[in-house]
Amino acid sequence: MIRRGFVDVAGGQVHYRAAGPEDAPVVVLIHASPGSSSGLVPLMEALAARGRRVIAPDTMGNGDSAGDMPDVPEIDFFADRLAEALDGLGIAQCDLYGTHTGGSIAAALSIARPARVRRLVLDGIGLYSDEMQAEILDRYAPALEADLHGGHLNWIWHFVRDTYMFWPWYATDAVHARKIGLPPPDVLHEKVIDVAKAYRTYHLSYRAAFRFDKRAEFPRITRPTLAACGEGDMLLQWHAEYAALIPEAEARVIPSVTARPDEAAAALLRFLDA
Repeated sequence: MIRRGFVDVAGGQVHYRAAGPEDAPVVVLIHASPGSSSGLVPLMEALAARGRRVIAPDTMGNGDSAGDMPDVPEIDFFADRLAEALDGLGIAQCDLYGTHTGGSIAAALSIARPARVRRLVLDGIGLYSDEMQAEILDRYAPALEADLHGGHLNWIWHFVRDTYMFWPWYATDAVHARKIGLPPPDVLHEKVIDVAKAYRTYHLSYRAAFRFDKRAEFPRITRPTLAACGEGDMLLQWHAEYAALIPEAEARVIPSVTARPDEAAAALLRFLDA
């Protein structure tokens, strides 16, 4: 059973999902943008079934996590709120998994507070050229405003849908087609609802992750690290490069945590239990 709760942090609250035996070793999962921890429920269930206590928070400004935020927060802001949430839940140390934006947050936490992290798993990390970074910061996650015609809701639906169809989502031509197919409509609906709830702030964590200087920061990671990337991930093109930045990291392509969560959980636990 997935249970849900809130924990107080500076200036707000973090919403989280939890599963598995309460006395079991803890693994914390940090989701990608956009959306919330709801997208990690299949992986949560698979890890909990294998005897792990699993905690999956919504990152600040996404899903149901809300509170005071700087106008331009950097990735350390999100890592600090995560650390405060773990404090509130009584988790002194954990295994930590982060995917995409969540990977940047997990890496930042492991660098700033290495004693908090037993083992680290990063899943899908992008390393962009200066030109591509500037373009993505300008176009990928625009700030939204509500209007009386509901235009922002229509935009959110197409944004969420098109991220499955193209990379980047706004480059809607054959060259940029992902060719992985769309998920079921109810999956799209749930993610759209998550983004709509956080439409004022969804873009802040995205932009922080795009600005995060991974080439400079990843060599500072000291925890045992699995540098992973899921099959079919649009960020797979940077997998070998980002893995090489992390001292003594184990690089591995893993099954998709959304399409094949049982196999992905087994792959993660082979590293976490080593």
